Amino acid sequence: MSVRDISINDLRRMKKTEGIVFQGCGGDPQEWIDGINDMLRESRILLDDTKFSDVFRFQNNGVTCLLFPFNPDVQLDTGKLAVWRLSTHSQFGGTWLSDYVPNELGGYLGERVKPDCALIGESGNIFHLAGKAAQTLKQNGMRMEANEMLDKVMSSGSYDEALGVIGDYVNITDGSESEDFDEGQGMSL
Repeated sequence: MSVRDISINDLRRMKKTEGIVFQGCGGDPQEWIDGINDMLRESRILLDDTKFSDVFRFQNNGVTCLLFPFNPDVQLDTGKLAVWRLSTHSQFGGTWLSDYVPNELGGYLGERVKPDCALIGESGNIFHLAGKAAQTLKQNGMRMEANEMLDKVMSSGSYDEALGVIGDYVNITDGSESEDFDEGQGMSL
């Protein structure tokens, strides 16, 4: 069995991978792997004496998480796994990788969805525009992109370059496209 440390961006490149993510897995990762495998075997979710052996560990917002990727070597009763995941969610924070990446990490790399941001008619101060764009990104579950955008804006060499960076992350609008948007509610992906 092996545990491999990966980055958030590595996860965001795993579009063709599915698996189950367990959140809050501090301590010895091998104990987690053995324990999860034992539980899945006892629940008759793992079939034919197979087990998860290659597991990924990553950090997100100060929380250690483990990804148990599905691969052909691991035989699963996926229906039972889905029920088990739901029944143990409060204990392990288990979620599918394909749900975790869009909802916790802002989506897969290469398929960034740019939210609308009403900047036309706002103050032309680049710091104001960047702040408003960052707020929009955060409201859309894209905290990492907001921080990335702000870093690029701050290191840009000109106003036009900074405005171009903002436009890479949000669709700059005049606000008429999103009249139904309630700023207090935020938006989710």
